[in-house]
Amino acid sequence: MHISTEDNGERMAAHIPSTSASGVSWGAVLAGAAGAAGLSLILVILGTGLGLSAISPWGQEGASGTTMSVSAIGWITLMSLLASGMGGYLAGRLRTKWVGIHTDEVFFRDTAHGFLAWAVATLATAALLSSVIGAVVSGGVKAGASVISGAASTATIAATAAGSQAEGQQTGGEDPLDYFIDTLFRSDSLEARNTAASPEAGITQTPAPALVNDSANQEVVRIFVNALAFEETLPTDDLRYVSQLVAQRTDLSPQEAEQRVSETYMRITTRLNEMKADAQEMADKARKASAYTSLWFFISLLIGAFVASVAAIFGGRQRDR
Repeated sequence: MHISTEDNGERMAAHIPSTSASGVSWGAVLAGAAGAAGLSLILVILGTGLGLSAISPWGQEGASGTTMSVSAIGWITLMSLLASGMGGYLAGRLRTKWVGIHTDEVFFRDTAHGFLAWAVATLATAALLSSVIGAVVSGGVKAGASVISGAASTATIAATAAGSQAEGQQTGGEDPLDYFIDTLFRSDSLEARNTAASPEAGITQTPAPALVNDSANQEVVRIFVNALAFEETLPTDDLRYVSQLVAQRTDLSPQEAEQRVSETYMRITTRLNEMKADAQEMADKARKASAYTSLWFFISLLIGAFVASVAAIFGGRQRDR
């Protein structure tokens, strides 16, 4: 039987692999990414439920903060391993079989398929959990900015106190400085003057002294706020003036009134410094927590990319058997 040269050439061309075919099986990549994203969502919900069941608002109950942090890190890493491994395996197992391709090229393509499946799944998961990731990043930026700027300076706290004092005048609310101002005008003999004798004894009750004028209180608050915002100590003129007000409304001598004003101002300064230290400590803790969380996210993502690539190679080899 005679076979023409033309027919023989057509048969040989039919067995030559096409070099124009795409090296990426996007259907397999999307399938692997969908599987990885779905498993990630399930594991996130499961981890949230386990975490909420382990904590408690009651003292001496539930897991500690350190335990919860370590558990969260471990769960995130495990979630990345499982989801990325499944997504990479699906991408490698479902991709098109390449005929006539060198072994090294097959190895590279399988690796690329696993990496692409991981990348698409990561982007999809990030879109679903954008609020959580955004909260972590924004929290770290805000905390870092607070630490750099001193978290809460004494001037800022004093200005806040002044604003709340002004609001208290309008709404009738209480101001943090009110207590210190009340102690400033407190009279040691007030209780004795208010002591009531027995009506049967024919002794009338001494009327209580008039309450301290609110306008005077507000004036002292403004003096203290101005000193706290711009001065380390109370200016001499303000100290003398406030001491005169205190001496007029109490039974203290001018020297005792001046000493009380100085001590009260020092108490306010100490309290504001404590508030500043607490604010700095809280901001620093928030910054560190955000930094550690971001670093562990980075590490878990790298682990996920590696596992997805290896799983795709394994799935691709099983596909080519």
